[in-house]
Amino acid sequence: MRLKVWEPHRGFRPFQRNVGRFFNEFDWGHQDAEGLDDTTWTPKVDIYETDNSYVLNAELPGLTKEEINIDVNDNTLTLKGEKKFEEKVEKDNYVRIERSYGNFTRSFILTEDVNPEAIKASYKEGVLELTLPKKEEAKPKEIKVEIN
Repeated sequence: MRLKVWEPHRGFRPFQRNVGRFFNEFDWGHQDAEGLDDTTWTPKVDIYETDNSYVLNAELPGLTKEEINIDVNDNTLTLKGEKKFEEKVEKDNYVRIERSYGNFTRSFILTEDVNPEAIKASYKEGVLELTLPKKEEAKPKEIKVEIN
């Protein structure tokens, strides 16, 4: 079985891109009153499977490990956090702001073969790596048959 990704806003992405293109063509931008991009920020993830586990890598540049919240509840893995706007330069001095800021949430429905109590996380150079071990009974077993 594979991990099922739950993305409640997935159907709105093409609409969001088209509206964004419309405003960018007129160079109005689509920024809020404070000059920050008001689109939602969604970290990108890669998920792959090994014999013993699933591995999820999420890009979270600019965040510290303390700013990332990982929760498993009712067979759903949820990543939450907030990427804050850096106030090193006054907002009025910016010509263009393209990096996304704000809160994010990503949720993944775990398959029944994942052992949620054994999930391990590491964070290095802006990439969160979650190892989701499979339950022992879900791992492939090799049985040797002796032939006489």
